[in-house]
Amino acid sequence: MIKENSVSYTSTNTYQTLNELTENTKTVWLVFHGIGYLSKYFLKYFKHLDKQENYIIIPQAPSKYYLNGEYRHIGASWLTRENTELEIENVLNYLDAVYKAEGISKIENLNIMGYSQGVSVATRFIARRNIRCKNLIMHSGKVPQELTADDFKFLDRTNFSFIYGTQDEYLKSGIVKVEEARLKDLFPKNLEILTFEGGHEVNTQLISKFA
Repeated sequence: MIKENSVSYTSTNTYQTLNELTENTKTVWLVFHGIGYLSKYFLKYFKHLDKQENYIIIPQAPSKYYLNGEYRHIGASWLTRENTELEIENVLNYLDAVYKAEGISKIENLNIMGYSQGVSVATRFIARRNIRCKNLIMHSGKVPQELTADDFKFLDRTNFSFIYGTQDEYLKSGIVKVEEARLKDLFPKNLEILTFEGGHEVNTQLISKFA
C-alpha cells in the first residue's frame, strides 16, 4: 500500500538586503522575485534608487534548480501545483522569520512588490498574515484565485498598482482584460493600472515612481 506521509523539520534559507536601514531611510521595500531568479541577482533592479532613502529586502524562493537543462545558471521557484497548500505555509513561515528579523512591522512607508510569480507570494503573505503596507505593487503577475476582496479590506490606506508590459507574452490581451476586471473587484479603491512598451520584464522606471 502506498501512503504519502509528512514530517516537520527546521530549515534555513537566505535573503538579500540592499543599502542600510537608518534614520534617513524614507521607504522600505519588501520584494518578491519571479520564477527563475535568485534574490541576489534581482537586487540589480533597485540599485538605481537613492541609497540613503531606500532600504530593500528581497527574500529567496526556496526551490532552486538549474536553468535551461544546463548545469550552469541557477534559478528558483516559490511554489508549484504539487502540495501547494503545504508549500504556501512553508513559504509563509519563512517570510514570517524574515519580517521579524528585519523588524519592519511598524514601518509606515512600506512598499511590498511582487514580480511575476512573486505577485502570488506577496498577495498571499499580505492577506494571510494581515500585513499592512503603503503600496502594493503587482508587476506582471496574477493574484491567486482563492483570494477575495474580503482578504484585503483591512488595507484601508494602501495604494494598489498593477504594472505590465503591453507585449508581455504571459499576459495576452484577453488575460489582461480578465485580470484588470478582477483587480477592480479585489481593490475597489486606490487601484492604478500602469503599462509600458515591453514584454515580460522588470520596468525600473516605473519602480522609481514608488521610491
